[in-house]
Amino acid sequence: MTWARRRKRVFRIEIETCRRCGGRLGVIASIEDPAVIERMLNHLGRSAESPDPAHPTRPPPQRELSI
Repeated sequence: MTWARRRKRVFRIEIETCRRCGGRLGVIASIEDPAVIERMLNHLGRSAESPDPAHPTRPPPQRELSI
């Protein structure tokens, strides 16, 4: 089973079909070197930094109740 099919099966992510035209997509490279990724993102004008994590939807549980 290819990794693309595994992702589809586990995460329900369809990455073998183009969203626009419905054509078949294929992986031509897997880039894992952080320096290469950063260079590519900089070339595209994108930040290599991770975005700030989302704020929690609610505060943590209250252990004691003040009355």
